[in-house]
Amino acid sequence: MAHITLNSDLPGIRGLFQYRPEAAGPLNGLVDVLLRGPSSLTPGERELIAAYVSSLNECTYCYSAHAAYAAAQLPEGMPLVEAVRVDVDGAPISEKLTALLHIAGSVQRGGKNVTTEQADEARAKGATDLEIHDTVLIAAAFCMFNRYVDGLGTSLPDDPNFYSERAQRIVASGYLGVLAEAGIQV
Repeated sequence: MAHITLNSDLPGIRGLFQYRPEAAGPLNGLVDVLLRGPSSLTPGERELIAAYVSSLNECTYCYSAHAAYAAAQLPEGMPLVEAVRVDVDGAPISEKLTALLHIAGSVQRGGKNVTTEQADEARAKGATDLEIHDTVLIAAAFCMFNRYVDGLGTSLPDDPNFYSERAQRIVASGYLGVLAEAGIQV
């Protein structure tokens, strides 16, 4: 049960977006740029960063959602997402992505935890400055989203297929498209 009276029974951030649609547009715009916009990181890799940070923050809704979105866009699917969640260093991902996830984990603990050595290591593994920038911004944004969802005590979906069904819509339409489908004007 949410800590405030929402105007819908939609779970997680979806209920919050219905409650405050004027915030939904800018927030979804940011997520659309970060996770789906032009980048040398694939949408699946960027969703994986979001899922990883959400896992570290123990945000069940956001982890489950972005894990499903990542899995839908990564050839290795959910087994890879779960491998990263359990042991980022042992997961079968590139050294570059491992280094970026280390940076994301540092952001999750606090922005000042990111070190010059981590950025240098990511660059040595092939990351660009833009990829490092976007990793930090994705991690910071998802710390905010996780706290938004959990701080207001939003509900979790009852349907176990909720996240995988939504993943298909996100992949097909993007975050702003799904928002428009829900009737929220941006």
